[in-house]
Amino acid sequence: MAGNFGIYIHKNSDNLHLKLTGDFDGSSAHELINVLQRYSGNTTKVFIHTDALKDVHPFGRNVFHKNLQILNGSRPTMLFTGVNAAQLDPTTH
Repeated sequence: MAGNFGIYIHKNSDNLHLKLTGDFDGSSAHELINVLQRYSGNTTKVFIHTDALKDVHPFGRNVFHKNLQILNGSRPTMLFTGVNAAQLDPTTH
């Protein structure tokens, strides 16, 4: 994991807000997938806020997109916000 990567988690009602900070690499992608797995069963929408990301490594993005299949059975609606949203949103690639 990138040494400066972090995920700040806030849950309210049926929504989960994840604020990503630092650099997003392959390990960071796995960490994000693990958080999504942990909360996907009782969450309707996940807001993934990307404004605090400094760098999105292409490898990290690819790892994230390829591992989303793990969530297929209970995948909540994911909404990406911020300046790096298009880089992480699998519907834009």
